[in-house]
Amino acid sequence: MEEECLVQVEENKQVIFRGFIEGTPKETDLQVVVGKKIELKAPPKGSGAFLVKNLYLSCDPYMRGRMRDFHDSYLPPFLPGQAGFGVSKVVDSDNPNFKPGDFISGITGWEEYSLIRTTELSRKIKPNDLPLSYHVGLLGMPGFTAYAGFYEVCSPKKGESVLVSAASGAVGQLVGQLAKLHGCYVVGSCGSSRKVDLLRNKLGFDEAFNYKEEPDLGAALKRYFPQGIDIYFDNVGGDMLDAALVNMKIHGRIAVCGMVSEKNLSDPQGIRNVYNLITKRIRMQGFLQSDYIHLFPRFLEHVISYYEQGKIVYIEDMNEGLESAPSAFVGLFLGENVGKQVIRVAHE
Repeated sequence: MEEECLVQVEENKQVIFRGFIEGTPKETDLQVVVGKKIELKAPPKGSGAFLVKNLYLSCDPYMRGRMRDFHDSYLPPFLPGQAGFGVSKVVDSDNPNFKPGDFISGITGWEEYSLIRTTELSRKIKPNDLPLSYHVGLLGMPGFTAYAGFYEVCSPKKGESVLVSAASGAVGQLVGQLAKLHGCYVVGSCGSSRKVDLLRNKLGFDEAFNYKEEPDLGAALKRYFPQGIDIYFDNVGGDMLDAALVNMKIHGRIAVCGMVSEKNLSDPQGIRNVYNLITKRIRMQGFLQSDYIHLFPRFLEHVISYYEQGKIVYIEDMNEGLESAPSAFVGLFLGENVGKQVIRVAHE
């Protein structure tokens, strides 16, 4: 009788979401633990599952919305222990579409190794010269959100004036660059002088300002847009949305992408200037990138081409190790990240 091959067993470090939270997220809402030991082997034949080693994990504001006991949304709330999106390498597989050694992007756990049983949202990564981590940012959900939101929701025209909030973040930085490539005048709002410098001197925005230094946001927008705003790409909501509504042009468009200013989602704040929607005939539309998933191949083609030609750049805020995940997530709501927040779990 042949001896059975020994199966490698590893400890599986995890970041655990401890339970539904109220108010602003805290580091203690997440806990780093060493989970049960895991065999580095896929389940028996017929399961269709595969085991991956996680390399990069995405850290995004939308995750805050899934950390509350609220079921009337486009995504169900997380269960304790669940997490989000990442880039992984297949270790072992019972699925012919995903072979050992393949790199994939998709839904995974905030852990070192994950067993993937539902494969509909897993996408095999085609090799190219771009960093693998870009598949949770520039070439992933944030990048596609920027692409679909700007072109499909904002309906831009050459020469129009564009405001982008949270402009140095994962989505905003690409929106601004796409707008410049489209021939628009672009102003970015951000939360530090360092980010202002990045927007102006690295990302190519025409102007940028630190909203924390502006006592009157409406006056600030009037200063940068004396003739009014054609397009506002909104990543923050709150006071900035209110100020933009006053400063929009007639027939302006607002793409509502995120509400990162609403740190306490159980007690949301209203906006006051909605009457401008009527008088200025403004179109304000919320959207999800999944609404436009049929455009994803075109998005990849265009954005990879722009990047390879040096027409766009992308800034990452890389955090090393799973232990950094709680502080990285909380930092999103304190404006601490510069660029796309990524957690590197392991080297390629």
